[in-house]
Amino acid sequence: MCGRFSLTLAWSDLAALYRIGDRSIPRNLAPRYNIAPTQGVTAVRTDPVSGQRELVELRWGLVPSRARDTSVGARMINARAETVAEKPALHQALARRRCLIPADGFYEWQARATGPKRPFLVAMSDASPFAFAGLWERWDRSADGKPVESCTIITTTANDLVRPIHDRMPVILAAEHHEAWLDVAGRPPEAVVGLLTPFPADRMAARPVSTYVNTVAHDDARCFEPADDADTDLFGT
Repeated sequence: MCGRFSLTLAWSDLAALYRIGDRSIPRNLAPRYNIAPTQGVTAVRTDPVSGQRELVELRWGLVPSRARDTSVGARMINARAETVAEKPALHQALARRRCLIPADGFYEWQARATGPKRPFLVAMSDASPFAFAGLWERWDRSADGKPVESCTIITTTANDLVRPIHDRMPVILAAEHHEAWLDVAGRPPEAVVGLLTPFPADRMAARPVSTYVNTVAHDDARCFEPADDADTDLFGT
């Protein structure tokens, strides 16, 4: 699964990296070290009118358009790659509302024989940013008339790096697949579901971090601090 992640890049860096069409209005994005469900996340999607990419903020936890209220979003932070095309609440989003969710790390918790679960920070071995495969939805039933745009992160089976920590991981799309994923007008679901596979383990690394990250309210650089015995449990290169 994916229940927490980080994004510390500035808006200008994201705009350049993802070729955002409108860069005329600078935006201030604070570094995020511990993004949690129901919070706002930065996403990249294609504007259906202009055909240009745009950076938007979406609520993490997908709220289907026919939902009675937004509470269902807390249960839909992730969507399984194996069944995403079959779920009634997701198949329209897969066809029409795909997005990229930029990140530079994500956390998984490893169960142990004794004691609490151990948090790990998983990232690219070269510390470069990456993007999760996401879906977004618009909910128009709020009492105040303000629409809610929300998203979910697609997950898949864990690769060899993540498997000792957790059996699931978010789908990370290689840069060469971003265009296809965002091309909802030209690429139907059957043309992109094959991209929803585990990212190569040899391009990633993981290390245990302090339990400071366990608290949602903690959202600063201390979340990245290694656990005291991190050297003994380092995965990857």
